[in-house]
Amino acid sequence: MSSQRSHRVGEQIQKEISALLLKGLKDPRVGFVTITEVRVTSDLSIARVYFTVMGDDQARQQTTRGLTSAAVYLRRELAKRLRLRQVPELHFEFDTTLEYGNRIASLLQEINRKEDHD
Repeated sequence: MSSQRSHRVGEQIQKEISALLLKGLKDPRVGFVTITEVRVTSDLSIARVYFTVMGDDQARQQTTRGLTSAAVYLRRELAKRLRLRQVPELHFEFDTTLEYGNRIASLLQEINRKEDHD
């Protein structure tokens, strides 16, 4: 399969999961979640779903557990909404890129402040 197809499928899965989460899962562990990216393997068997969540490490862990337990439900709902012979298995991972970007930005601000005082 082409990487272009897996990219398109990933985008579609991202939209659908985001919509399902907006509708609301009944799991109280899943709060304010943003699906940032979905990477699908070239054979469309696995989808890595990257997410961010407001809160601390505990909130992150709770949300990861909640999404993992909802994976079967979400996959079933995706099967109803997407025209795929086989819906990929969903693996949820916390997206650290936002945290990393914020850390870089704060370091750059700190450097700028030190340069201004010199």
